[in-house]
Amino acid sequence: MPTLILVRHGRSTANTAGVLAGWTPGVALDERGTAQAAELPGRLARLPLAAAVTSPLQRCQETLAPLLAARPDLPTHTEERIGECHYGDWSGRKLAELADEPLMNIVQQHPSAAAFPGGESMRAMQARAVDAVRDWNARIEGEHGADAMYLMCSHGDVIKAIVADALGLHLDLFQRISVEPCSVTAIRYTPTRPFVVRLGDTGDFAGLAPREDAPAERGGDAAVGGDAGAP
Repeated sequence: MPTLILVRHGRSTANTAGVLAGWTPGVALDERGTAQAAELPGRLARLPLAAAVTSPLQRCQETLAPLLAARPDLPTHTEERIGECHYGDWSGRKLAELADEPLMNIVQQHPSAAAFPGGESMRAMQARAVDAVRDWNARIEGEHGADAMYLMCSHGDVIKAIVADALGLHLDLFQRISVEPCSVTAIRYTPTRPFVVRLGDTGDFAGLAPREDAPAERGGDAAVGGDAGAP
């Protein structure tokens, strides 16, 4: 079965503003995110990609633009099921103010029980994303063979949910996974099990250095939607 290259979109204006973007229109890459996207073709230059599949949201489309310009013949597809979680009434709100919502503790500690008001549940988000991966695995293998490799550009929570599935982790443990903006995660699927061979690889270790907004300040919680990465 194919190898899936998961790319989280580059840093966005919502990431730096501390806003939970969800499906809010007009959320673009910021200056750093644009630079991250520009480096993507070089980082993936040696990979024989059979296709690129992307979330319909602007920040993912912008992330892939330099890669597609470098590979004009690469087949590209838009896939709704790997779009961001539908955060409903939480969309567009500051993460700092959402931290006081009782639901946030459920999102962090028991996400399989979390459903966003006016949006979807985290279980539903994972199910649709994993279904999309399974369908695309079959399609890519059918069209390009079992050793094919393809790319999906998606969002932090969606990628973490796909990785959790590949690792055999319950969704309640997916907040233990971290993927920075424009990071690359690779999953090799086989008939019997997946293998996670890269996880959140940015090629930049600056994100490991102590930060002023240390996790202790946030109670050690994961950033819903994915954090902004290294400064």
